Amino acid sequence: MAAVRLLRLRSAVPLALAVLLTACATTSNQPTGPKVKSLDIEGAKQVDDGDIKDRILTSSTPWYAFWPFGKAHYFDTNAWQADLRRIERFYQAQGFYQAQVESNEVIPDGDKAVRLKVVVNEGAPTVIDRIETHGLEALGEGPDQPSQRERERILEDLPVKTGDVFREDTWAVTKDLVLQRLKDLGYAEAEVGGEVRVDVATQKAVVDLQIAPGLRYRFGNIFIATDANPQVPPRRIIEQAQGAVHKGAYFSEAALAEAQARVFRMGVFGAVKVNRGAPDRQNATVPVVVDVRESPFHSIRLGGGIGVDAARQEGRILGEWTNRNFRGGLRRLTLRGRLGYAFIPNVLASLRDDEGSQQAPVFTFTTEFEQPRFLFRDVALQASITAEKGLQQAYSFYGGYLKTGVIWTPHPSFSVFPSYNLQLYRLTGQVSLEESVPPIILGCGTTTSEGKCDQALSFLEVAFAWDRRDDRTEPRDGYYLGFSLQKGGGPFFGNYNYVRLLPDLRYYRSIGENKDLTLAVKLRAGTLNPAGGGQSSIVTRFFSGGATAMRGFNGQRLSPMTPLAPTYKEDDDGNVLVDANGNPILDSWDTVPVGGNSLFESAVELRYMLTDALMLAVFYDSGLVGTQELFGKNGPKLFGPEHYHAVGAGLRYLTVVGPIRLDLARRLNIGRGLPVSDPGYIYPSSGGCLGFGRKFDKTSTSADAAYAGAPEGLCAIHISIGEAF
Repeated sequence: MAAVRLLRLRSAVPLALAVLLTACATTSNQPTGPKVKSLDIEGAKQVDDGDIKDRILTSSTPWYAFWPFGKAHYFDTNAWQADLRRIERFYQAQGFYQAQVESNEVIPDGDKAVRLKVVVNEGAPTVIDRIETHGLEALGEGPDQPSQRERERILEDLPVKTGDVFREDTWAVTKDLVLQRLKDLGYAEAEVGGEVRVDVATQKAVVDLQIAPGLRYRFGNIFIATDANPQVPPRRIIEQAQGAVHKGAYFSEAALAEAQARVFRMGVFGAVKVNRGAPDRQNATVPVVVDVRESPFHSIRLGGGIGVDAARQEGRILGEWTNRNFRGGLRRLTLRGRLGYAFIPNVLASLRDDEGSQQAPVFTFTTEFEQPRFLFRDVALQASITAEKGLQQAYSFYGGYLKTGVIWTPHPSFSVFPSYNLQLYRLTGQVSLEESVPPIILGCGTTTSEGKCDQALSFLEVAFAWDRRDDRTEPRDGYYLGFSLQKGGGPFFGNYNYVRLLPDLRYYRSIGENKDLTLAVKLRAGTLNPAGGGQSSIVTRFFSGGATAMRGFNGQRLSPMTPLAPTYKEDDDGNVLVDANGNPILDSWDTVPVGGNSLFESAVELRYMLTDALMLAVFYDSGLVGTQELFGKNGPKLFGPEHYHAVGAGLRYLTVVGPIRLDLARRLNIGRGLPVSDPGYIYPSSGGCLGFGRKFDKTSTSADAAYAGAPEGLCAIHISIGEAF
C-alpha cells in the first residue's frame, strides 16, 4: 500500500514556487576543464584501485551520465595534483609507508576530453609484530571491580592482530571498540589511546594500546528536560526510562540507548535524546538526562495510491486522524480509512466489459484505541473495529472484524500480542454475470437464496515479534523473527474449528564500507489445520504471488485454482470453430485462486546501490501453496513438484515514502501445473510471458504433463512502493 503524506501544504506551495523562480533566475556554473573520459591506476595489486578512486576527487564520467541519475565529471588541474598526494596518503593509511606515485599522465582525447593514467609503486606493507597493552591492571580485584571474564572480554577478538598488515582505520576501530566495552562495564570516563611504532627498515610495527579506565560508575537519578508547558507528565517519561536504566546499576551506554528507544516508542515525542550528566566522582554515580520535545498530539494524514498487477488493479485514497492524548493519559485514538475502486483483471478489460472482468468500489474503515500502561508499565491495551468491502478474484465480500488484546513489550525489539478476534463476512462467489465460484469452494456450509454465504470466524491469536532490523522501511542489517498462532472455534464458537501457524524469518547483511551491497533472505511458512479434516474458510487460507510474496506469480495467483467456463474460438460471424473430430476448439480457460491450507516462501535477494537514489536488485524466489496442511501425510513436499522457483531482477528508486520498485521475474520450468478443482480442466500447452504466447493447442488434463505453474504465465512484472521484504 502506498501512502503519500501531504504536510503543511500552505507553506510548502509558496516555498516550492520560490525555489522554482530562483532556479529560473540563475545560471549554473559551466565547467572550464575537459571531460574525464577514463581514469586508470596501474601498479595497484595489494590495494583495490576502486578503493583508491573512492578517496580522490577526480573521477571518470560514468556510463549513466544522463539526468537524473548522473552527470559528466570534468578535469581540474589543482584537484588532480592534490589527488596524487591523496593516493600516497591513502596507501600510508593502509600500511604501505613506502608507496609512491611514480608517474601520471593527462592524455588528450579529442578537443574536450582527457584520459588519466597513474602508475604507483606500492612497496612492501607494514606488518604488526606485537601488541602491547597498558592500563588494564588498574581495574584490580574486588566486589566493585569487573570479574576476570569481564576483563578478558575487553581485549577479546580485537580487529588488530599480530601478523596482519597495519591499517589506520582498523587501529581506530580497535580503540573505539575497547572504549565502548569499558563504558558498558561502568567506566563512563574511560580513555583509550596509544601509539604505533613503525620500523621503516624492517616494515614491522609495534602497537601500544594505552588504557585509562578511571572510576567505575553506577547510575544515579534520572532528570527530564522537556518543553515549557509539557502535556506528558515527567513521571511517565522517567517510568519508561527506568525500564532500561536502573538506579544503582553499573553505568552502560547500551542501557542509555535502550532507554532512548523506550521513551521514543511512547509515540508522542518528535525528538528524544538520552545522555549521561556530569559524573559525581565523590559518590561514583552518573545522572541520566532525558531530553524530549513533544510532537503535535493531533495529526491528519492524507494520501493516495495505486496497486498494479496483471490480475488486479486498484486506485485508492487514504486518510488518517490521530489523537495521541485522547481524554488524557496518553491514550491514542486513531480513525483510518481507505476508499478505492478495484478492477479485475485490469481497467481496460473492465471498460471493454470482457468476459470474466469485474469492477467495484472497495473500502476499509478502522477505529483503533490504545491504552498505554495497562496494569503494568510495558503492557498496552489495544482494541479496533473495522468495516470493509472488498473484491477478490474468486469472490467479493463485505463485513467487518473486531480485535482486542494486550501488547507486552518487555524490550524495544520484542513484543507479544495475545488477542481475541471476531470476523463476520458475507461472501459472494459471483465473478461475472454468468459465472460463480461454488460455495463449497469458498468454504461455505450453507448459503442464502441469492447464493451468498455468511462466515463467522472467532479465534484467539498470539503474535510474537523480535525485530532487530536497523530500518523497518529500507533494512540493510539485522534480522526479524515473527510467529503467529491462531486457534479458532471450539470454546470460542464461530463456524470453523482450526489451528493456524505462520512463522516468518528475515535476515539482512550489508557488505562494503558504504554498505552498497545488501544480502536479504526470507523464509516464511504456514499451515492451516481444520479440525477433523473439515472445510476451511477462504478468508483464513494462504495465497502467494505478487510484489511482496513469490514474484514468479502475479498477485494471489500461486494457489489452488477453480476454473471458470471455457471460451472457444469463433469465426468472423461468431460461429464456434470445431476440429476434425467435431469438437469445439478451445481458445482460453481461465481460473481463479481459492487458496490453500499450506504455505512456504523463500527469497534470496542482492541489492546494490548504483547511485544515492537508484538501486539494482537480483533475486531468487520460491514458493508453494498446497491444498493440504503443510506437515500432514498428504501435504506438499518442499522442493517437490508443487514447489515453484523463479529468478528475476529489478530497480528501486529511493524516495521519502519508500523505494518505488519495479521487479521482473521469470519462473523456472521445474515442477507441475497448479492444482485445479475440475479434473477435466485442460491446461495450456504454453504459458508465454506477460500475456503473450499463451496457447491451448493440446488437450492434456494432467497437471504432471503441464509446464510448471500452469495455467499461469511464466513471467510476472510488479510495480509497487516499499521493499519486497
